[in-house]
Amino acid sequence: MNETQIPFNKPFVAGKELYYVAQAVTRGNLGGDGYYTKACCRLLEDKFGIPKVLLTPSCTASLEMAAILCELEEGDEVIMPSYTFVSTASAFVREGATPVFVDIRPDTLNIDENLIEAAVTDKTKAICVVHYAGVGCEMDRIVATAKKHDLILIEDAAQGVNAFYKGRALGTIGDLGCYSFHETKNIICGEGGALCINNPRFNDRAEIIRDKGTNRRQFFRGEVDKYTWVDVGSSFVPSEICSAFLYGQLKAMESITDRRGEVYREYRDLLQSPSLTGEATLPTIPEDCDCNFHMFYLIASSNGQRDALIQRCRDRGIDAVFHYIPLHCSPMGRQFSHKHSLPVTEDLSSRLVRLPLFHDISREEQALVAEEVLTFLDSSDGGSDD
Repeated sequence: MNETQIPFNKPFVAGKELYYVAQAVTRGNLGGDGYYTKACCRLLEDKFGIPKVLLTPSCTASLEMAAILCELEEGDEVIMPSYTFVSTASAFVREGATPVFVDIRPDTLNIDENLIEAAVTDKTKAICVVHYAGVGCEMDRIVATAKKHDLILIEDAAQGVNAFYKGRALGTIGDLGCYSFHETKNIICGEGGALCINNPRFNDRAEIIRDKGTNRRQFFRGEVDKYTWVDVGSSFVPSEICSAFLYGQLKAMESITDRRGEVYREYRDLLQSPSLTGEATLPTIPEDCDCNFHMFYLIASSNGQRDALIQRCRDRGIDAVFHYIPLHCSPMGRQFSHKHSLPVTEDLSSRLVRLPLFHDISREEQALVAEEVLTFLDSSDGGSDD
């Protein structure tokens, strides 16, 4: 196998990130909730119209905070897709809830809004949707279902920063939204996340949960004369170093999104070929959605073709990858969920391949990737399940 020449992902510096990190050191507060943590929260609140943002060490931490805020009890159920990262489910399982997996749409790979209501029972307490690839779920229908059954609605918008559904930022539509700034995402700080609090009923308790279960935030605001342990919680506060780097990325958010859009459109142009007909399909973005171009993927005609394409790319130094193993097929998913058959999820997850997409990828590199994909699809042994 050749040494990787075109990686799947590569972290990048888009603007003044390193300057802000140096400034954080100079300011002398590297712990948490310093100048840059607060600045990031204000920037996100102002840009997306979010009532309250709390920065966290990861999207996993944000999801775990959301799960605690749901006040779940043993046996409660949370509806979600199976085609997602483990944190979507594990955050709620940690609170004693059972994940109820629902199948996905074949066009966007988002949770199928038409199947959610049938999954609601008297044990259902929340719905957690995932905006796959930065493309919004059909939120109008999902919001209506949540309101009808008095359910808390959480958006796992890990991949959805600066993406929109009908003009509304992903992460701002449900009661709670969760962002990721992991190095594989569009806006990065290594490891980082944010909890978007769109329903004010969660404001006070979210602050306490985030700060180890103490009312220290109230103490700093002069609302109490001393702070103490008042609730469950954990250390959900990020380092100021990460926040300073993130601030530089957030300030460059539009240029980062524009650049990813260029890469996305270049792939589409390069892959518009008869070779794709009947062999692979490209991503779909509904008219109601403004995508942030988080990823570019192909759906191969079979699992065998997908695996063979990935291997061909790797043999030629291109790091193409598959994505999630559906959670309901995992050992833990089978343990916690009674749902063991989701045909659309199982089919599409077995045929999806992600192509390298990062800020600094060159047109020449993209052309090489596209050439290998098209050459493979043109070949007589283009992969089968034989």
